[in-house]
Amino acid sequence: MSEREKRLLLLLIPVVLAVVVRYAFFNGGSSTASTAVVSGDSAPLAEKRLAKMRQIAATVPAKQAILNHVDSELAAREKGIISADTAAQAQAHLLEVARRAGKAENIDVRGGELGQVKNFSSDYGEASVSVSFECHIHEFVNFMAALSHEPELIAPQDLRINSANPKEKTITVRMTLGGLVPKKLVPEKKGFSSF
Repeated sequence: MSEREKRLLLLLIPVVLAVVVRYAFFNGGSSTASTAVVSGDSAPLAEKRLAKMRQIAATVPAKQAILNHVDSELAAREKGIISADTAAQAQAHLLEVARRAGKAENIDVRGGELGQVKNFSSDYGEASVSVSFECHIHEFVNFMAALSHEPELIAPQDLRINSANPKEKTITVRMTLGGLVPKKLVPEKKGFSSF
């Protein structure tokens, strides 16, 4: 062993002994004292946390009842959404509803120009179809009333009424009907607008 290594060993032995003595004798007594102090300080805090947790737990059934009520209201409102696998099927359903309501009033609903499905909101889209027909004014009023009684969420978007035959008091109507559809039927925009 060199002289340098001997000096290093002489310095290292007392340091190791000091560390062993510190952790062997003084750590056990100080840890129980510090644990007692920590546990003494944490008992009131634990009681406060327990009281808060009990308050939160007491509100859970009320919050669950509100959630169930809101879910049932949403389900009832979403019954009016046109359920279809494709946009064309949703538009065909709109056209079918218009023709069925018109047939009940002896109105020959013609046309059927299909518009593009557009965004209505962040969760829904809107399908549209344009129709035209000629009828008496009272038949038109009854037709609109029949549309409002449909279970689907259907409403006129665009409405043009012209006089057709003044002697018979008929009108020519061109209207665009819109109905709510699921968001999945809305085509995604491509290009820079999608960024």
